[in-house]
Amino acid sequence: MDNYKQLVFGAKPKWTVILSATACGASALVLLLKWFGHQQSWMKIQKAKVRREKSLQRAEHAVCQFNESHPETDTSLILSLSLAELSKQLKDGTLTPQAVFHSYMEKTLEVNRRLNCCTEVLLESWDQLEDIDSHKDGLLYGVPVSIKENIGYKGHDSTCGVICKLDLPATGDSVLVEVLKRQGAIPFVKTNVPQGLQSFDCGNPIYGLTLNPHNSQKTSGGSSGGEGALIGGGGSVLGIGSDIGGSIRIPSSFCGICGFKPTANRLSLRGASSCIRGQKSVLSSLGPMARDVDSLALCMHALLCDHMFILDPTVPPIPFNQQVYQSTKPLRIGYYENDGYAMPSPSMGRALRETKALLEKAGHTLVSFSPPRLIYAIHELGIRGLLGDGCTTLLSNLKGGPVDPCLRVQIIPYSLPRTVKKILSVLLKPIFPRIAASLDSLRGVGSVQDLWRHHADVEDYMHEVIAEWRRCELDVLLCPMIGPAYIHNYPAQLTSTITYTFIYNLLNFPAGVVPVSTVTAEDEEELRHYKGNYGDIWDKLYKKAVTGGEGLPVAVQCVALPWQDELCLRFMREVEMLVREDKK
Repeated sequence: MDNYKQLVFGAKPKWTVILSATACGASALVLLLKWFGHQQSWMKIQKAKVRREKSLQRAEHAVCQFNESHPETDTSLILSLSLAELSKQLKDGTLTPQAVFHSYMEKTLEVNRRLNCCTEVLLESWDQLEDIDSHKDGLLYGVPVSIKENIGYKGHDSTCGVICKLDLPATGDSVLVEVLKRQGAIPFVKTNVPQGLQSFDCGNPIYGLTLNPHNSQKTSGGSSGGEGALIGGGGSVLGIGSDIGGSIRIPSSFCGICGFKPTANRLSLRGASSCIRGQKSVLSSLGPMARDVDSLALCMHALLCDHMFILDPTVPPIPFNQQVYQSTKPLRIGYYENDGYAMPSPSMGRALRETKALLEKAGHTLVSFSPPRLIYAIHELGIRGLLGDGCTTLLSNLKGGPVDPCLRVQIIPYSLPRTVKKILSVLLKPIFPRIAASLDSLRGVGSVQDLWRHHADVEDYMHEVIAEWRRCELDVLLCPMIGPAYIHNYPAQLTSTITYTFIYNLLNFPAGVVPVSTVTAEDEEELRHYKGNYGDIWDKLYKKAVTGGEGLPVAVQCVALPWQDELCLRFMREVEMLVREDKK
């Protein structure tokens, strides 16, 4: 019997050894694969950095050569001209495209050294410069234009700041790049973005952190943060960004420039990269960023041409309406100072009140207005729709490499299982209702049936807001603009504050920002007593994020109904003109 037991059970230790060895081997293999994956990611990042450095060095060399052979070039004069003045002097031959191009390239290189706002110089722009006279009839003849990193340019990556999109160069130009070239513009540099584009900070593991041109301790905003920094720093006269929650308007506000988000699909999105492509609840737009509103209008005029309508027949063939833009008739303007969700900072509120007073003094009629059911719209329609798959697609794009510090805190709740998000939202609701509602909305929409219902709810809400707009007989709307610029890494903790911009992506209303003031010492003193609308952790963090902003730019936001882009720009120009006259 003992021999039998030994025969039967004697193999047990051997199986234990085998299982243990197998487990150890499997663990070692997993670790090896992870190490190999990290090595591959590291090598891709290094390759991209080398590529960027080479392009910067070649650009530096070309600028030095040009300056040596053209010592008469008045760079400071060229850089001081508005886009309208620059275009005029290029057209009449007072300035040459070569002088303008190299002046802006030199300034871009200098600004990039300070702010780290460029991902790559487009060396092909020198080839385009040689052939530029064949596009002398273009509305942007000879104008250097910067483009956001996710906008496709043949032969170059559009990574959105994520490693999985590295080494996948575009096989052709995006539609907007093609149209810019046809209009005589010269796309010459790509600009930095936050990892994944779903942030209003501006840093990623590939190209690093971009700084604010007015204060290096502050973010330039996002996701078009590189554009905001470059234009705000004087390195570009015109840029193209993208906006799905404020991504043009926030960096424009933080960096003290003008930015415009058109009605979605007014400008073609073909060839622009995204980390949540296919999402339809909240629509993205490409749009211009510049130092003044006339520059935005000129860019829109140039892009809204037959060439774009032919390249992308899904874009409505609606040319720019110059008559509406140049109108001077008095406007009936809705306004609100506090949306009831995120209380504005003292400087935001003051900027709104001062602008309202200037508009009233100029003969416009101001009417109190606020978007109905905003909290419901932000959580149940906006966030739940934008991340309708429970954040799966966005998170999948972040795999294969490190998560940038500017995004790390933001994506922690994204990664939680749907059940955990629901449980936490229920537990937090009595204490932190905003945080609880946000967590619940991050679960997404569930089934296809739920998605269809969600789309119907978004449509119904849009018409509800339009009905209220019509009841008040509004032409346009004036509202606060998020600001001043936050300290680095705070945006990840404060997605709550984008309500002022995000609502107009959900509604698909054109919206733009105009800088109207700067933070004063009195604003900073008043900020010390800031409590917010809820007094919760988000309000406390917001106070910390904007502290130390004295001297930083503050903007207001101008909004119009869908497809009334020219009216929105006209309103922006009115605000800009009144503020400029008031400062004289």
